[in-house]
Amino acid sequence: MLPKSFKEWLLILLIIATFGYFIYEKMEQKHIAGIGPVEEQPIQERTQAPVIQNADYTIEPVARYAIRAKVLSTERYRFGRMSDLSPVDFALGWGPMSHNDIVEKLNVRQSDRWYYYSWKGSPPIDPADIVRASANTHLMPANDSVRSSLFKVRAGEIVNLKGYLVNVRHRDGWTWKTSLTREDSGGGSCELMWVEEAMVEN
Repeated sequence: MLPKSFKEWLLILLIIATFGYFIYEKMEQKHIAGIGPVEEQPIQERTQAPVIQNADYTIEPVARYAIRAKVLSTERYRFGRMSDLSPVDFALGWGPMSHNDIVEKLNVRQSDRWYYYSWKGSPPIDPADIVRASANTHLMPANDSVRSSLFKVRAGEIVNLKGYLVNVRHRDGWTWKTSLTREDSGGGSCELMWVEEAMVEN
């Protein structure tokens, strides 16, 4: 049986650690809330990059893609063949969808590979501009280092991603295709991105 004094010290240390973590989280939330907007648009260019073989999957780059954006939401996926390729989705915003006063008036969430947004009363901006300035992006890390970096990203941060928009084909005939425009919404409108570089701005 542990001495009572040791248990008391252990409890005190646990309280201090919990309080410290709470303060750290509050400071991080305040920092993230103050991160400014992103005015540049995603950059998409034609490419002739070779196909990438990943086990039974053929990954075809169809456009070189670079995006600097505010992370509106993140969602991890752990089951199914899509999660084997893309273990995390980011809902990304730029232009008006990276302004805190606009984003704070929206309820943003992700589920089942979809990105949803809603608002109370009137929308903070034209819904068509929400479509043009945000995207649900299925992220396929090119290596373990990129995967680790993506898993650390938090909503509210500014992220820089570089790589390719890709189409995927499995040898059994299953396919997964990327959108190539920021003007679409609904089924097939998500970007499927092979990520070679991922960096968060401090």
